[in-house]
Amino acid sequence: MPTVVRFLLCFAALAAFFAVMGGALTAHLPDRFFAEGGRDMARQAIQMQMWHALAIMGVSVLMIQQGCRVLVSVAGCLMAVGTVLFTTGVALTAFWGIHPGPVAPTGGSLLMVAWLLLAVGVMRS
Repeated sequence: MPTVVRFLLCFAALAAFFAVMGGALTAHLPDRFFAEGGRDMARQAIQMQMWHALAIMGVSVLMIQQGCRVLVSVAGCLMAVGTVLFTTGVALTAFWGIHPGPVAPTGGSLLMVAWLLLAVGVMRS
């Protein structure tokens, strides 16, 4: 199995693990652990993380079946980076009220670019 596929599958599994853990913490932690409006914000980030963990698994399966085409591989890697940036930025805001600049918007933008690259990559195959 190519290294990029192993990386993406491992990343997806860990992202899903941390999404489940984050979901449990978000559901059970007292309000004092969140910034104002932070619990709902954390839930949104956790949902985004879980959806993208599943998407990255799907991209990995596609890469196994059709080979590691450049656009599809780049899309998977951008999804991983975008997921980390987006969820980290939102989590910092949700739990500590820290606004780390354009971290979450950059992550969200990378996720959108990744989806577009995936569409183009699939159309070219």
